[in-house]
Amino acid sequence: MTEIPSPKALFTRSGRGLAATALASLALVACGSEQAGTASVRAGSSTPSPTPSSDVAFTAMLDRVARPCPAPGPVEKHPGDAAAPAPTSGPEVELNARDWCASALHEERITRAVWELADPTPEKVGKVLNDLGYVDGRIHGLRQSGAATTFALDLRDKGGRLCLDGSVDGERTMVTACVAPRTGPFAVAK
Repeated sequence: MTEIPSPKALFTRSGRGLAATALASLALVACGSEQAGTASVRAGSSTPSPTPSSDVAFTAMLDRVARPCPAPGPVEKHPGDAAAPAPTSGPEVELNARDWCASALHEERITRAVWELADPTPEKVGKVLNDLGYVDGRIHGLRQSGAATTFALDLRDKGGRLCLDGSVDGERTMVTACVAPRTGPFAVAK
């Protein structure tokens, strides 16, 4: 899980805080924004069908993000720490090494991209996700839930089961790995 407090929690409204926030914003914009060429998901609209070009761009983005990760392969059982029992379910057990590695990379890039949204509406969060290369057909459950905007991403690729759950509320951003069904339609966990 990646969680980063908003800049409001990190800086005061002094000139120094604003300058640091501006520099951080520029640095974040410079590293990781990618255009996918798709329209963002809007609250209340239906999800458009993916186009072949958006599928190719999405798959290429997934490959770029997971470049430093191991090749896709079977899920390997890892021995647990003797001091703590090994998990028996969840992402640690059910994701292969490539998906587990890629989950941390996706979590970080999404968290960094949305953490400064002052009013993280579904429209704004959807636009940020689209700008990062996540296509509408893989963004699910993008909605307002209280003060937070929540979403899920279907990142299944090459036999993997990776998905991400996200929540952005202007104060905190949380993006965590989850496990999607191996095949079939993607369902947002409640």
